[in-house]
Amino acid sequence: MAKPLTDSERQKQISVRGLAGLGDVAEVRKSFNRHLHFTLVKDRNVATPRDYFFALAHTVRDHLVGRWIRTQQHYYERDPKLGLDLEELEEIEEDAGLGNGGLGRLAACFLDSMATLGLAAYGYGIRYEFGIFNQKIVNGWQVEEADDWLRYGNPWEKARPEYMIPVHFYGRVEHTPDGVLWLDTQVVLAMPYDTPVPGYKNNTVNTMRLWSAKAPNDFKLKDFNVGDYIEAVLDRNLAENISRVLYPNDNFFEGKELRLKQEYFVVAATLQDIIRRFKSSRFGCRDPVRTCFETFPDKVAIQLNDTHPALSIPELMRILVDVEKVDWDKAWEITKKTCAYTNHTVLPEALERWPVSMFEKLLPRHLDIIYAINQRHLDHVAALFPGDVDRLRRMSVIEEGDCKRINMAHLCVIGSHAVNGVARIHSEIVKQSVFKDFYELEPEKFQNKTNGITPRRWLLLCNPGLADVIVERIGEGFLTDLSQLKKLLSLVDDEAFIRDIAKIKQENKLKFSALLEKDYKVKINPDSMFDVHVKRIHEYKRQLLNCLHVITLYNRIKKDPAKAFVPRTVMIGGKAAPGYHMAKMIIKLVTSIGDVVNHDPVVGDRLKVIFLENYRVSLAEKVIPAADLSQQISTAGTEASGTGNMKFMLNGALTIGTMDGANVEMAEEAGEENLFIFGMRVEDVEALDQKGYNARDFYDRLPELRQAVDQISSGFFSPKDPDCFKDVVNMLMYHDRFKVFADYEAYIQCQAQVDHLYRNSKEWTKKVIKNIACSGKFSSDRTITEYAREIWGVEPSDLQIPPPNLPKD
Repeated sequence: MAKPLTDSERQKQISVRGLAGLGDVAEVRKSFNRHLHFTLVKDRNVATPRDYFFALAHTVRDHLVGRWIRTQQHYYERDPKLGLDLEELEEIEEDAGLGNGGLGRLAACFLDSMATLGLAAYGYGIRYEFGIFNQKIVNGWQVEEADDWLRYGNPWEKARPEYMIPVHFYGRVEHTPDGVLWLDTQVVLAMPYDTPVPGYKNNTVNTMRLWSAKAPNDFKLKDFNVGDYIEAVLDRNLAENISRVLYPNDNFFEGKELRLKQEYFVVAATLQDIIRRFKSSRFGCRDPVRTCFETFPDKVAIQLNDTHPALSIPELMRILVDVEKVDWDKAWEITKKTCAYTNHTVLPEALERWPVSMFEKLLPRHLDIIYAINQRHLDHVAALFPGDVDRLRRMSVIEEGDCKRINMAHLCVIGSHAVNGVARIHSEIVKQSVFKDFYELEPEKFQNKTNGITPRRWLLLCNPGLADVIVERIGEGFLTDLSQLKKLLSLVDDEAFIRDIAKIKQENKLKFSALLEKDYKVKINPDSMFDVHVKRIHEYKRQLLNCLHVITLYNRIKKDPAKAFVPRTVMIGGKAAPGYHMAKMIIKLVTSIGDVVNHDPVVGDRLKVIFLENYRVSLAEKVIPAADLSQQISTAGTEASGTGNMKFMLNGALTIGTMDGANVEMAEEAGEENLFIFGMRVEDVEALDQKGYNARDFYDRLPELRQAVDQISSGFFSPKDPDCFKDVVNMLMYHDRFKVFADYEAYIQCQAQVDHLYRNSKEWTKKVIKNIACSGKFSSDRTITEYAREIWGVEPSDLQIPPPNLPKD
C-alpha cells in the first residue's frame, strides 16, 4: 500500500503539477537552465539557493508574461531541475510588506479576485524601498529594523521607464484670462514598476503598478554653482525620499509633510496614467485620440481605499478644469461618477485631517479647489437646512480652530458617488454615527461591502492538506465559488471526514511546533490547544484582555496544581507602530508573562506563552492552518471588519470573539452556537459610556481580576524593574477607552466553555467542519463581485482568455 504523502510532499507535488501545467516539462527545464545560466556571474560557477530562486521565478514569469500581454490586448484593444527543494526556494522570497495590517493585505486579496473574475483592473500603489519594518524582540522589547526587501532585486517586477510621469509640488497659483496656472513647481518623476497578478486558471494576468520616485537629471543642479555639483547630486535624495519608506502607523494618523507628499505622488502619477490610457484606447471610439471626457465614468472607476488617495478628487478636478478645460460643473459631475470611497475605520484618531498651512505650501492649487468644492457643498447644505449653523460646521471639509484642517473623509464622501463600510455592523455605524449628517443628506450613496479573503492563498496555498480532503469530497469548484463549501454540511457527522479534518489539523500543529522549537527554543506540547491572537498591536484589539486571561489561568494552575487543566499554547503576535508607547508596553508585558509562565516547573507543559516575532503574511500562512482557537476580541463597535477572523474560520479554527466587525456575520453564517461569543454588544458599550465606565468597580468586585492586575502592578512579571508596567495599569484603571475590565468576567467564563469543548475532540471537530462549511460568504470573489455590480457598473466574466500559444479569436 502506498505511503500517504506528507504535507510538505503534497505541497511540492502541487507546485510541480502547477509548473508542468504551464507547458511541456522539458521546455520548463530548458527555460530554467537558461535563466540559471544568465543568473550566474562570470566569475562564479556555483549556484546558490538564491540563484535557483531567481531562475525559477524568472521561468514562471516568462510563462505569465504571454498571458499578461494577451490580457491587456483582450481588455484594452516532478521539479524543473532534479534535486531542488521548492519549499526552500519559497523561503528565499521576501514578503512585499507594502501596507499596514489588514488594509494592505485586503488590497492583495482584491487584486487576486479581480484577475480571477476576469475584471480589467489595475492596482496602484507606491514601490516603497523599505516596507513595513522587520520586528526583532530584544530583552522582551520590540526593536525595529529596516525591511530592505529589494536588496537582492525583485524578479517579479518589470520597470516601465517609457511611462515615467512628472509630479509637481510647491510653486504658486496664477489666475489668467485663459485659466488657472500652477507655476514654479518642483518636479519629481514617477517611474512605474509592473507586477503581474494572475487569475486562477483563466489565463488572465492583471497589473499591479507601483510608483518609484526619481529626481529629474537637472534636479536642483541649476540652483548650485559648479563647485557645489556633489551637493546638488546628493540633494536628489530629497526627491527620491518620497518612495523610500512606508509609514508604519495602522489606525493612526500622523500629519507629516512627507506622508502628504507620498499621498499626492501616487494620486498624481496614477491619474495621469489612467487618463493617458483612456485617451489612447478605442473603447469603440473612432477618434485617434479621445478628447471628450463625457464617457470617462462609463470607462473608468476609481475606488479610494480609505482616505489615503483622497487627493484623487481635487487632482481629477484640476486636470479636467485646468488642463482639459472642462467646465467646473461638468468636471464635478464626472469626478463624482468616477470616484467611490471605502471607509476602513471608525476610530477618530485614524481619520486624516491635514493642516491647511501644509496644503498651502505643498499643493496650493489643490487647496483652492478644495475650498471651492467645500463652498458649493455648504451652499447646498445651507439651502436644505436654513439657519442650521452647527450642521454646516459639522459637515464642512474645512475644520476651523487654532489650526485650520482639511477633513479628508468629508472630502471623500462629498466627491464620491458611493460610500461603503466593510462589514454590516461597521456600515451601520458609518451611517448612524461617523457620517450621520452626510447619510441624512444622501442616504442612497451609502452601502455595505463585507470584506473577504482569497481562498487561493488562504486555503489552497497555505493549507494544501485541508484543500485536498475537501477536493476529495466535493471537487475543486469551491476554489472559485467558495459558497460550494456548504456541501460539507452533509459530512458533519461523517466519521471518516471528522478523522481526516482532525488529522490535517494535527499535522499542521506538529509542523508549526517544530518551527517554534527551532526559532524560539521552547518545547511545545502539540496536543495542547493552539490559542492564537495575531494582528497589529493596538489597545482596541485588546491583547491586554488576553494577557489577563493567561495570568488568571496561571494563577489557577498554581493554586490547584493537581487539578486537570486543558493544556494551552497561547501565541500572541503583531507589530506595534514605532511611536505607539502603549502598544510597545503590551509587547513587553506579553514577553514578560511568558518568561515567568514558561519557566515555572509547576506549570510544565500545561501553559506556554509565546510572542510570535515579526508577524507578517509568510508567518500567517504557517500559523493560521495550525490554530485551534482564533482570538477576535476587540471592543464592540471598534473593529471595522477584520479579515484574520475569516482566514482562521476557513482553516478550521474556532473563534472566540465579541459581536464586532465581521464576527457578527460569521456567527450569522455558522450559527452563534458554533462560535464562542462573549461580552458587550455595541448598545451595551454605548450604555456604559452614558453611565460612565469605572474600571475600579470591576477591579473591586472580581478577585481574580484584582489579583492579576496587582501582579502586573507589583512587578511580579518584572522583578528586575517592578515599576515597568505602571503605565499599563494606570491606563487600565483610569484611561481605558476600550473597557477591558468590563468584558473580563464574560471572557473568562467563555474561555471555560472553550476548554470544556476542547476536551471532546469529536464535538470540537464537528464545530470546525460547520465553520469551514459556512465560510463561503467570506471570499473576496463575493466582495469584488458586489463592488463590480453595485459600484463600478461592470459584470465579472468567466471568459477564458486563450493562452499565448493559441491564436486570438
